[in-house]
Amino acid sequence: MTIPLETLPHRHVLTLPAMGSAVRIARETTEQVLAEWGIARRHPVVDPALLILGELVTNSIRHAADLSPTLTVIYAAGEDAFAFAVHDRHPYQPALFAAFSGTGGGGLSMVMELTLGLGGTAVVRGDADGKGKSIWITLPL
Repeated sequence: MTIPLETLPHRHVLTLPAMGSAVRIARETTEQVLAEWGIARRHPVVDPALLILGELVTNSIRHAADLSPTLTVIYAAGEDAFAFAVHDRHPYQPALFAAFSGTGGGGLSMVMELTLGLGGTAVVRGDADGKGKSIWITLPL
């Protein structure tokens, strides 16, 4: 599934402090944003998306907060896809497919299993200055 993000007409950005409450706020915001965009809470992609998002936000808090006191969640959607990213300003870029292959990654293994199982994609995109990254998940609707 390859959908250019720039073609997705709906957008929302949420910036949060890198602390535990960010997980709950990000999940609640996801539900609100999806509802505003006409994606029902009962849609089969919503629960897995919330699990994936929660894991990515948790990882950002756990592993990047020392260099990134805030994190940003970016949402985008169109008729056929829902995409979201968690961005922080820590330079480490996890190897998503190494996590999926069982060579480590813990929660990232679950992220990859859910994403690929839904026919979605996952990619890490580094910031231009090399001091941060976004982990993008795109799921078909």
